[in-house]
Amino acid sequence: MPRPFVMWPDKRLRTAAQPVEAVTDEVRAIWDEMTLAMDAMPGVGLAAVQLGIMQRLAVVDASEERGKAVRMANPEVLHESVKLREHDEASPNLPGVWATISRPRAVTVRFMDETGAVREQDFVGLWATSVQHQIDHLNGKMYFDHLSKLKRDRLIAKARKAKR
Repeated sequence: MPRPFVMWPDKRLRTAAQPVEAVTDEVRAIWDEMTLAMDAMPGVGLAAVQLGIMQRLAVVDASEERGKAVRMANPEVLHESVKLREHDEASPNLPGVWATISRPRAVTVRFMDETGAVREQDFVGLWATSVQHQIDHLNGKMYFDHLSKLKRDRLIAKARKAKR
């Protein structure tokens, strides 16, 4: 059973995660737990920070059939497309609300995979949106940080109301 999600405004959601030195069995176990939590939501990605694990780990699975999760340690965007894509984004850390966010439609990401090898991979569409969303989490940012202050304040107020 995966650990519970850290709830906004927990300060860990505003804290950059620590780089992963090496892919170990412990890291693989965290990825397994993250994949369970992501599939249970159901969601298309998860950053370790969302479960209160302050390591630069993410999983992304935007496949239709599921079970295709890409496991990443220390993901970083190397290139992003000029063309943008809008998508409704949400987070289990702030339930009950969502916002339309515009991000690059395609990205090239460098990360350490489950073997510990550093590789680069291109992500497009929902995969690209999810990877960028997870990297934001690892940097202490939430999706609503891409909104204007007014829209962000409204979203957080709406989430507080929904919680009651």
